[in-house]
Amino acid sequence: MRGFTLIELLIVIAIIAILAAVVFVALDPLTRFQDARDSRRWSDVTEMLSAVKINQVDNRGSYLAAIASTTAGTPYLIGTGASCSSCTAVTTTACVDLTNLVTLGYMGAIPADPSGGTAAATKYYLTRASTGVITIGACAPEHTATGISVTR
Repeated sequence: MRGFTLIELLIVIAIIAILAAVVFVALDPLTRFQDARDSRRWSDVTEMLSAVKINQVDNRGSYLAAIASTTAGTPYLIGTGASCSSCTAVTTTACVDLTNLVTLGYMGAIPADPSGGTAAATKYYLTRASTGVITIGACAPEHTATGISVTR
């Protein structure tokens, strides 16, 4: 009866361990999770800006009251709280409440950042330029070096 020697088994186990380590490093799950969260952020800011613009078109160029009352050029954090926690992209803690977009049927819900955003402080921001251009962005992108924001 012939079987495998201990040395042969150890060599096979070592080869399998090396292959597993190479595959794990090549797939880099941390980066994949960061990319997935950033993709969600891109989707969220695009969805919110589209809802704002559709609402503006439906109201003959007028913005939602919460947006119209913001100071032009000042970034506001999106949330229902009286004061939102600050983020790296925004120096103010002032909030703008966009829940009327949900009430009016333009969105199903106001999205929150996948890394701890809440309805009170979504970790997204909105800026209205004096020309009427709106920018919505994410406070804390993880793997996107240029930041995540959409302007229309």
